[in-house]
Amino acid sequence: MTDRTVGLPRFHLAMPVDDLDAARIFYGELIGCEQGRSSDSWVDWNLRGHQFVTHLAPDRQQAVHNPVDGHNVPVPHFGLILTVAAFHDLADRLRAAGTTFVIEPYLRFEGEPGEQWTMFLHDPAGNALEFKAFADDAQVFAV
Repeated sequence: MTDRTVGLPRFHLAMPVDDLDAARIFYGELIGCEQGRSSDSWVDWNLRGHQFVTHLAPDRQQAVHNPVDGHNVPVPHFGLILTVAAFHDLADRLRAAGTTFVIEPYLRFEGEPGEQWTMFLHDPAGNALEFKAFADDAQVFAV
């Protein structure tokens, strides 16, 4: 896999989970992140060149939703901008695994600035994720 973050700043994000074994299956096996260092209370993941950490935190707060393009988008959420092919590959893998989507994969803002494929789902701990793809990378910050 090509890492398009080479030479760019990388983000570090730590998220709460209530089950590290479920996080290992979801992020490692289903999403395809390489596992890094870990302990009894956290796991480092390589999220396409970014450092993503799942921390054991059994007491989580509920998320809120905001309307976007006729859908209730969970907030907070995080995710990746993928190529269109990688987006559809991941969507197919998630469907095959029986994933329940918050928002099914679809083409958002079709024919408008910022046109993108998007999908939302929750990890086993309830953290909201968005994966998206732009056919034209120049549309990522289009207004």
